Amino acid sequence: MQRLIPVLKKDAVETELIMLIRTILAACKEIAFRVSQGELAGVLGSTLDENIQGEVQKKLDVIANQLLKDMLLEEASVAAIASEEEDHAVAGNAKGHYIVAFDPLDGSSNIDVNGQIGTIFTIYRKRDDVPFDSYEQFLQVGESQICAGYVLYGASTLLVMSTGGPTRCYTLDLTHGGFLLTKQQMQVANTRNEFAVNMANYRYWHATVQHYFDQLLYADEQFDKSAMRWNAAMVGDVHRILTRGGVFMYPADRRVGNENGKIRLLYEANPLAMLIENAQGQATTQGQRIMSIMPTNLHQRVPVIIGSPEQVKGFNQTVFE
Repeated sequence: MQRLIPVLKKDAVETELIMLIRTILAACKEIAFRVSQGELAGVLGSTLDENIQGEVQKKLDVIANQLLKDMLLEEASVAAIASEEEDHAVAGNAKGHYIVAFDPLDGSSNIDVNGQIGTIFTIYRKRDDVPFDSYEQFLQVGESQICAGYVLYGASTLLVMSTGGPTRCYTLDLTHGGFLLTKQQMQVANTRNEFAVNMANYRYWHATVQHYFDQLLYADEQFDKSAMRWNAAMVGDVHRILTRGGVFMYPADRRVGNENGKIRLLYEANPLAMLIENAQGQATTQGQRIMSIMPTNLHQRVPVIIGSPEQVKGFNQTVFE
């Protein structure tokens, strides 16, 4: 099996970017160790604080965020970082060439039950038309990402990443501490009757979305033998889609604060959309391509449906056409 760095070199990834990716993964390996220790490391449970999203922070949220933040800000190539757990963009090195955004621990509600969680990250080139430490650095369409990936902490620790080419999967080899290429090119199945959605939100959805799910669950033969799979962690649901197909859905709803769903464009939707698209899947918001949306703020939310092209197309035709 090939190690990560030789694969990136074969993909013609610039050396400075490879070094940055190594730094992100060094932090993720430390997070993986803390996760594996669980209660033994005293990382379970919640803090008394809320993040910018108004969500109660888990202890491991705070630890993961601090690890990534500290290690990235030591990198000379990093001009600024943005995190789901930070109110504002954080300045790095004014001469750095890259900016990095991340969700330090997606699926926090799964931490205390030993469920799937993961770290999502994305890298852009620094803009020259705005100050290096401005939040405006991150107001770039998803198409401008030069690297996107996630590390999934589970029975094994997996890295799924694209640097513009194929979406590849690597597995952390605990015998030497490096990531080994275990899937040369992931590919989303064109169709699969498997979906991930929080059905508890049905009563809040708009009528067209409810109609789609009425068909899916009770009426339409095209959904015969469909199965629901819900991890309560987008990173886990997307990994399943990359592995065997299906769709992940988080529609907008009528609740105050959820008018645009709950998925963050910068930290979750864009990087995962890049991985899905580079594996021949589709990623949309309100019928539009996610990676064509220009962000307006760091913590912007978007409704999403991503995954197998046939299922994504069927949803958008029912709801938006």
